[in-house]
Amino acid sequence: MNDILKEYLAKQQPQTQENYPILVLKTGRERSLLNRHPWVFSGAVKDLPTAENGDIIQVQDSKKNILGYGFFDTKSQITVRLFEFCAQNIRIDDAYWHKKIKNAYELRKKYVLNLATNAYRLLHAEGDFLPGIIVDIYNKVAVIQVLIKGIEKVFPAILGGLQQLGLEYIYLKTKENAKISEDTLQTVLPTQSPTQMPKGWLTDVFEKPLNIIENNLKFPIDVVKGQKTGFFLDQRENRLLLQHYSKGKNVLNAFSYTGGFSVYALAGGAKSVHSVDISKDAIAVCEQAITMNFGKNAPHTSISADCFDFLKKTEELYDIIVLDPPAFAKNAKSVHNATRGYKELNLTAFKKIAPGGLIFTFSCSGNVDRDLFRKVVFGAAADAHRQVRILHQLSQPADHPVNIYHPEGEYLKGLVLQVE
Repeated sequence: MNDILKEYLAKQQPQTQENYPILVLKTGRERSLLNRHPWVFSGAVKDLPTAENGDIIQVQDSKKNILGYGFFDTKSQITVRLFEFCAQNIRIDDAYWHKKIKNAYELRKKYVLNLATNAYRLLHAEGDFLPGIIVDIYNKVAVIQVLIKGIEKVFPAILGGLQQLGLEYIYLKTKENAKISEDTLQTVLPTQSPTQMPKGWLTDVFEKPLNIIENNLKFPIDVVKGQKTGFFLDQRENRLLLQHYSKGKNVLNAFSYTGGFSVYALAGGAKSVHSVDISKDAIAVCEQAITMNFGKNAPHTSISADCFDFLKKTEELYDIIVLDPPAFAKNAKSVHNATRGYKELNLTAFKKIAPGGLIFTFSCSGNVDRDLFRKVVFGAAADAHRQVRILHQLSQPADHPVNIYHPEGEYLKGLVLQVE
């Protein structure tokens, strides 16, 4: 661990006590919490606690009944993110956080981990009843994203819980963009209160090339320079579905990033695969992944280009097109422009798909829900004047669970479309 991180973590004082600052709700505003939705918005608050940003507080209704405990946020419309619903005083100590982490690990061990896959998401914010943190595991390396001040303040306990699982190498990533508007309502990654934590290795540096296996396929991972934590683990099952359909097909992987869908298409026996991404660095890693799995003579072509421009200009008709763009709607205000972008993208793809072909189309914008995304794709299909059928409706895998009381956590949505 570098000296800056050591000094920073040493300053984090655990807030272990039984009498926490109290936030009181307005009359009638407790219904969502009784239904276990984990967010309290500023408009529901009657009395604010005497507390600092990130402190753990107790939430009460207007009659002073205890509803639960959460992280206080002085800089967001989401004033509290609850991590515990209960009607009595409780003690929140290191053992409390360790148990949450252990429960999340047991879920993954039961439903995700196997000999064919050694990369998975260990902690998924509200989906694991622990808002404001993401932890992805890549073989022996854990990569952490701290997304709110509350997690920052209990981070030493979180780190201890991860080390109890036997994780030898841990890397902390922080958000690069600290200028987030107050009305941004990110769902899975609530970044209204960006942390100032320094990033870096919290343990010894993992100096070897980091490779993972996913469904027996190999992928190189760069946890330091890669997007998010280094790889998009949420598409694991959807990549496997593409593999099933790829035999003998000409496949376009648009917004390919480091080539996850491309590797699976080739593993499924694709006749040819084109990987297109605007990032030359991502394309270089994609080529490395292809070589690792299939050698240098694989029927694969990588193209560094804007995907919108490529789709408009290409004269080739593909048997399968994968559209997995980055989030177009970063906040609620950008939804209108985002839907226009999704429609344009899908409309262009409908014009470039061969008769009888398949389009795998996705949105990872939390602010664009499943119904809206489907309406946008419907509009694109109608404008393209093609016969289109939905074969599959796709989402995120079991290691990206959705808290049933927090439907906003279902951020990834996808459709597999057959186009006549």
